[in-house]
Amino acid sequence: MTTIINRDNTKKLYIQMLEILKGKIESGEWSVDSQIPTEDDLCRMYEVSKATVRQAVAELVRSGYLLKQQGRGTFVCKRVIAEGLSMLTSFRELMLEAKVDFSTRVLAQTVLMPTDDLDLKLNIAEDTHVIYIKRLRFVGTDAILLQESYLPRHICPQLLQDDLEHNSLLELLENKYQIIITKVQDFIEVTPVTEAEGELLGLKAGTSVLLLEQRFFAGSRQIMYTRSLKRPERFRFFIERERKA
Repeated sequence: MTTIINRDNTKKLYIQMLEILKGKIESGEWSVDSQIPTEDDLCRMYEVSKATVRQAVAELVRSGYLLKQQGRGTFVCKRVIAEGLSMLTSFRELMLEAKVDFSTRVLAQTVLMPTDDLDLKLNIAEDTHVIYIKRLRFVGTDAILLQESYLPRHICPQLLQDDLEHNSLLELLENKYQIIITKVQDFIEVTPVTEAEGELLGLKAGTSVLLLEQRFFAGSRQIMYTRSLKRPERFRFFIERERKA
């Protein structure tokens, strides 16, 4: 997220200003309905002209991030994604229909270095330490879903000590670590399981399963990459998004 004006940058000043203000909104630093600093304050804070501030604010008003109220000031608009998008965050957070009883077994909760193309999937440097969480989900005694989650370690290193058999990972991120997920990208396809994956899910190697890959974002920053394999004959994927008014 851009935080300062760089006059050596080839980007126009108002574009840099726009990115700074937008970043404050998407990260939650400026909450919905809060009043942003005045034009004069922004000019002093970033050492730019009023014309630069006005152009950046006007663009954010047009795109629904800000709302100008005559005689009162400029406010963060309710239509931005930080307020508008919410997600269910239990086991239903991403996988099964409601009212399905489940249990979780944590198979791995450790730190590793990125392998294969994991650095690209997380948008991180190749030498960044990553928290790796591997969980197997059961309905009754049947293994239904194998889920692997990857997060840059510096985001929340204490996650290594958290109870992930009885707690939702997303709820921990939001409620304990104040990392608010504002966007999720979902990619769904059919894929064959490997021998090791099949053994955990009670399937023969090469059996087709549903693959759900997800990338989670807090503002413009990617927080987590998750890969989930689900037996296709049991239940359905359940993914809910709700946009508030």
